[in-house]
Amino acid sequence: MATVVELFKEAEQLKREDRLDEAIAKFNELLQLDEKHVLTHLNLAVLYGKVDKHLDAVRHGERAVELEPTDTFNYTALSTTYQRAFEGTRDRLFILKAEDAKQRAQAMQWQ
Repeated sequence: MATVVELFKEAEQLKREDRLDEAIAKFNELLQLDEKHVLTHLNLAVLYGKVDKHLDAVRHGERAVELEPTDTFNYTALSTTYQRAFEGTRDRLFILKAEDAKQRAQAMQWQ
């Protein structure tokens, strides 16, 4: 059985090769071993956005923030995920959420 590190490397390689569906599958396989792997959730947020599965992208972006709520980068990444979800769906709620995540990231930088 592959380790988390091995699966992550395999998924990253698939992503670099633009084999997005395979990369998504590999990252999801990794989450079966370690559901709290933040970098995997961040990668899935990006990849799901690229394949127009914006609700899945948002779910993974939000999970990364939930797992590491003190990491400024996670809020910045979530803001970007929300922006892309808006672009793909035109649901204005995503813009409001993007602004909120951006403000949280900025507030954390000043602490």
